[in-house]
Amino acid sequence: MTGLGELDRPEAPAGPGARGARPEQAPNPGTPPARAPEQAPSPATTPEPAPEKAADRKPSAPRRGAADPVKALMHRHRELCERAVDPLEIAAGLEAHGITDRTAGRFRHRDVFSLAEEMYARVSRDGDAPAPAAPATPRARADWALLTLLPGTLCTAAVAAVHLTHGRSRLFAAAAGTLAVALALRAALRRGPLSRPDRTAPGRATTWTTWLVAYAVLGNGLLDSAVAGGPDGLPTGTADGPWPLTTTPVLALALVCAPAAWTAHLFTVRARRKLAASRGLEDFAAAVRPLLLGVVALFMGALAVLLTLCAAVLDEPAAYPEALTLGGLLFLARLLTTHGFAYAPAVVLTATATIQAAALAAVFASRLPGCGVLATPVEALVTTWGAGSVPSLACGAAALALLVHATRKLTRASAHAPPEPSR
Repeated sequence: MTGLGELDRPEAPAGPGARGARPEQAPNPGTPPARAPEQAPSPATTPEPAPEKAADRKPSAPRRGAADPVKALMHRHRELCERAVDPLEIAAGLEAHGITDRTAGRFRHRDVFSLAEEMYARVSRDGDAPAPAAPATPRARADWALLTLLPGTLCTAAVAAVHLTHGRSRLFAAAAGTLAVALALRAALRRGPLSRPDRTAPGRATTWTTWLVAYAVLGNGLLDSAVAGGPDGLPTGTADGPWPLTTTPVLALALVCAPAAWTAHLFTVRARRKLAASRGLEDFAAAVRPLLLGVVALFMGALAVLLTLCAAVLDEPAAYPEALTLGGLLFLARLLTTHGFAYAPAVVLTATATIQAAALAAVFASRLPGCGVLATPVEALVTTWGAGSVPSLACGAAALALLVHATRKLTRASAHAPPEPSR
């Protein structure tokens, strides 16, 4: 009965007598009414109720302990969580680090976006995140808009100089114009929407891009002349040089550098807006895919208009198939490179340039004894559809492959995550 009296707190009158026998209350046995208010809070200071409070605390925070996998993941990606302005940015960073929906299942979440939502909520609730950084947007347009106009302006001046000069002066004008356009194009590709994210020097893709542009100027005339050459296999000459040149595609490609930069800028801005407004990775991919196709169509339309204008001014064939396929290939390759996917464009450009070089080499190698069969496929294409069919097929297949690749890579949230601030 005494034990029940000690545990039953409402029966306080019986308790003080029993508790007064304790050694701590022995000095004042005659004053139980005065001791009653002091004994009411005393159980809070005794070590007996402490296990009860610790037990009450355990079920309230099961996922904040040392074994919390989400907290460990947040600790591992602390910088990503601190600078994130929305859950999709954390999801993009996790996806970039190789965390997939299957991996998110180990953290008791159905997908990466659900995991990112908890990480974002816990960071903001814990108060560990600093003030959110300003939204990452492309640089001010003034510092790269003029640079994208330089290649077209210098190329126009170079083409005019080539058409107005003769003999050795024409050679000097062509060399100086080529060097000026190359330097201007290099400067335009190092800033603005067409620049690489790591700001590194151009890689091996630049060499093959130069080859493809040079083939657009010289390749068709050289191939046509080689196929129609005499018994010695040398290309037939013309009054203006060893073989005819094609300047319309190159001039249009130089002029389209500015529309390419603006369309790439449009794609980046709109994609990041959709990244902030999307509710999941699948929704974001579904919203960005038509945006990507629309941007590519806008660029191709601008290139077609410039081809028409250049052909009318220069009084040359517009060469729509080879120029449009080459322009689409270069635009898609650059768009992928600017978003961090440089490997596939380099491989595709290398393969395309190799095919074109192999076509030329096959025609000249067929002049050797017993090697006439080598040029049969190329001669059949040139005879049926003209010399422009070789670059049209090569660049068209390559551009289609890059377009399919871009619809997979550029619709990921990780491709549009704001760049990390430089320290």
